[in-house]
Amino acid sequence: MKNLITALLLGAAATATATSHAAVDPYGYTLPPSMQKKKKPAAPKKKAAPAVDYVGEYVNFGDWKDVRAFLDELAARDGFDRAELNALMAQVRFVDAAVQLVKPAPPGKPKNWQAYSKLMIDPVRIDAGVKFWNENSEALQRAESLYGVPADILVGIIGVETVYGRNTGRFRVLDALTTLAFSYPEAPQRRERMAFFRGELEATLLFARQTGIDPLSLKGSFAGAIGMPQFMPSSVMKYAVDFDGSGKIDLLASSTDAIGSVAAFLAGHGWQREQTGPLVYAATVSPNRAWEPMINQGLVAKYRVPELGAAGVTPAAPAPDQLYGLVDLQNGAEPTEYWLANANFFAITQYNRSYFYAMSVVELGQAIRQARGAAAAPVAGMTSGM
Repeated sequence: MKNLITALLLGAAATATATSHAAVDPYGYTLPPSMQKKKKPAAPKKKAAPAVDYVGEYVNFGDWKDVRAFLDELAARDGFDRAELNALMAQVRFVDAAVQLVKPAPPGKPKNWQAYSKLMIDPVRIDAGVKFWNENSEALQRAESLYGVPADILVGIIGVETVYGRNTGRFRVLDALTTLAFSYPEAPQRRERMAFFRGELEATLLFARQTGIDPLSLKGSFAGAIGMPQFMPSSVMKYAVDFDGSGKIDLLASSTDAIGSVAAFLAGHGWQREQTGPLVYAATVSPNRAWEPMINQGLVAKYRVPELGAAGVTPAAPAPDQLYGLVDLQNGAEPTEYWLANANFFAITQYNRSYFYAMSVVELGQAIRQARGAAAAPVAGMTSGM
């Protein structure tokens, strides 16, 4: 009997413990609020990022005074039919997403080259770059022979721009350019930027007429850049080449045309084929900061190594006797990196006016060249007879 009573008491205690946090006690009576198990508050749901509106909305640009004056100029200067321009403009849409995306980043956040480079020089781009290089080796060799631009630079640019055609843009080019040409956001250089986009809009219409394509069929970035190399329409008109000999220029589907066109662009912006060594040399700077006036002296190589040395800039490795610019790559709270960059580095900045961009092209190209070489090297201990 004693054992039975003990077992019953232990069972009741265990039941009471198990139900101590339940809403009722072992006998089915509701527990007071202070004894009830408290529910953890649900974690707040993260707000989903708003989807990008690539389509925009109808605003009847033809009613805008500035647009009408612009169309009059095109009709007079380029011989466009004014009624056809009216009909075309009636189909163009205002894309607020382009306005938002073209705005500069909010002030206060420091630039960080290391964070930027991790986004641009990643395994996806490197693997895709090796594949692109292997599939287009003949076109890359031909472009280097004709224009003097090495394969790793061409592969680096196309990789940074669109991951070899994966991300060429989903905006109608005519919508994006018209929106930015006549409704650019408030900015210190708003007038100049609007003039730039009006020029690109005119180039788009001229290109469409020249090639016989529907201008509304062109798709690209929020700024109107087109194809694998993300050429602005004026660059398409001036530098795009039919490098595959098909009889037409196709920067969207022809890797060969994209390769030849990028090489032609760089050759037209100061690429020097005789400078065959590295484009950049790591450097240290002296604490006296006599070198500081050499920063931000325009996108051009203008100093000799002795001049830089006299100001306290020392390359980590011997640099050839060429002209250089002093490039600073800020790293947020970490120390800034300093590099000597030659004329070919600054030719890349004509593609995109950013030190970060040019350096990412250089380093991505180098990473792809190394990965491609490693893949081609024989595995240690293996023989060709196996």
